[in-house]
Amino acid sequence: MGIFFQKGIHVRHNKRTSALQPVRIEHCSEVTLLMKQHIGAPCRPLVVPGDLVKVGQVIGDTDEGLAVPLHASISGRVARLEILRVVTGEDVKAVVITSDGKMTLAEDLAPPVLETQEDFFRAVRASGLVGLGGAGFPTHAKLRSAAGDADTLLVNAAECEPYITADHREALDAADDVMEGIALIARFLGIHTAVIGIENNKGDAIAKLRSLCAQASSHALKISTGILPSRYPQGAEKVFIHSLTGRVVPVGALPSAVGVLVMNLASVAFLGRYAKTGRPLISRTVTVDGSAVAKPMNVRVPIGIKLNELTEFSGQLKSAPAKIILSGPMMGTASPDLNAPISKCNNAVLLFDRAEAAVQPESACIRCGACVRGCPMKLQPLKLEAAYRAGNAAALRALCAMNCMECGCCSYVCPAKRELVQRIRLGKGILRTADTKAKADAAAPAAQKEAST
Repeated sequence: MGIFFQKGIHVRHNKRTSALQPVRIEHCSEVTLLMKQHIGAPCRPLVVPGDLVKVGQVIGDTDEGLAVPLHASISGRVARLEILRVVTGEDVKAVVITSDGKMTLAEDLAPPVLETQEDFFRAVRASGLVGLGGAGFPTHAKLRSAAGDADTLLVNAAECEPYITADHREALDAADDVMEGIALIARFLGIHTAVIGIENNKGDAIAKLRSLCAQASSHALKISTGILPSRYPQGAEKVFIHSLTGRVVPVGALPSAVGVLVMNLASVAFLGRYAKTGRPLISRTVTVDGSAVAKPMNVRVPIGIKLNELTEFSGQLKSAPAKIILSGPMMGTASPDLNAPISKCNNAVLLFDRAEAAVQPESACIRCGACVRGCPMKLQPLKLEAAYRAGNAAALRALCAMNCMECGCCSYVCPAKRELVQRIRLGKGILRTADTKAKADAAAPAAQKEAST
């Protein structure tokens, strides 16, 4: 197996909702559907204020290849189109739909006809599926890029971030869908080996998946479970691949370069359901937890529901949240208020009280090496921080800043409470700016020569 990825850290799991089945929100007053909920080009709204829409109807799309359509998650009337500043700082178009309380399904929803590989790719795009583990990469594009190269499917059920149990529940409550999704992917990509990787702190899910894997395995497709240690960031793609296969993905390469396709467990389960029902991605399970939450739970929500309506459904908060995090506490994004909508990429909403949200003051680096020992990519965070502070692009490049997966291990273990991962991220910005300038400088002489002829 090698020794490439043997680092990482132990974090408090806080899996308080793992035994709680998701509670479905049957009705919400309105949804705000962002036209960009994936990596790639944003969608263009296909509706205007006043239009009546039904559940599953396409309301946004684009001709760009790296994108997926967006579907109405409730039925009702388009109230308005607006520009919304999202938690990443981008200004994104959004369609706001006011519910009619009926949840009427669009008439054209039907299971896709899947006879060829191209049928499969087109259906996956039409479903609106993106990576539900949080990355948001359009699934149809990932499948296309892996076709012909991947010999192994790895299903990621590690869910190593604290608090989040949405995938754990999917493994327990929709394991049959997971198996059907695996069979579909294997059939159309010619894959003969599938492994469900799951951390060893999920005993009930492991038992269920092992039983179903034994039943579903055949001479044509071997399906098994791979039990992983509960060590963050076990679910990070490169760490996950190495832990299960011993293969090391080269810098800048995709997993298909080493014959692997990695899919989040919830994404695989969705494909299994979509093939049977034809219902696109209009809802997902999120974990609602944190020190400000009186009643932690898993909730099946319509995409686009606002955080304030979700928290009202979840029950009275114990205190006003001092920090709101969308997805996990290690790699999630902070929201300034409860006005943000849930997107396809959010698997948790964490609300912390003032005491837990308090930021500890920084002190001087004591060069203890804790950040180096914890880094799963074997980087030197303390040196990367110094290179960022000096604005030294050459040093950042030499220290392989772009290899940082921004998992937050370095900041978590730092006894001086230094914001290492934040500064490495800013350092990447320095590198991107330097690269852009270098390309412009290289192109300038050619442009001047062409202009003079």
